[in-house]
Amino acid sequence: MKRTPLQRKTPLTSGGPRRKRCPECRVMFTKARESQVVCGEIECALAHGKSEKGRAIAGKALAEVGRREIKVRKEKLKNRAEHLKDTQIAFNAWVRARDAELPCISCGRHHQGKYDAGHYRTVGSNPALRFEPLNCHKQCSPCNTQLSGDIVNYRINLVQKIGAEAVAWIEGPHEPKKYTVEELKAMTADYRAKTRELKRAAA
Repeated sequence: MKRTPLQRKTPLTSGGPRRKRCPECRVMFTKARESQVVCGEIECALAHGKSEKGRAIAGKALAEVGRREIKVRKEKLKNRAEHLKDTQIAFNAWVRARDAELPCISCGRHHQGKYDAGHYRTVGSNPALRFEPLNCHKQCSPCNTQLSGDIVNYRINLVQKIGAEAVAWIEGPHEPKKYTVEELKAMTADYRAKTRELKRAAA
């Protein structure tokens, strides 16, 4: 449906969304989305789609849609083990962001090297604590990988950090946990959001 002259000459309101001129009908319009290049008239969209520039933009839009569809399909094909890995990566990133200003939990050093999220009780020995915040802390890569966690110094510093009672609880027995795929997906999203929030606060 064609717009009336009154609709075509609606003035730009101050403080509102940024407006641009349609390359086809030359009428000013407000973009409904960032990628929009023509006004809402179907004739303008069709005309622009036939132009070389329009085809290039359309191609990019289709490619973006294709990438999103592939990502969605891959997500649907993931098994529980892959979701568990995603959650572990998100959790570890959150631990490093949480402890960003702290030294290595084992050696107490600040340095420019790589830091890991080191578990006091390892995932292999006690998987029930793999996502327990009290059980995982920022640890330099040499202590974590070359010294097998430097567990003696880890425990000394952990007692100072969270207290002897909390450490005793970590060292006690724990019921195994069997997370569902939906629980893992929710945890992954939650830890990613928490990490973004910590990084924004630190910026």
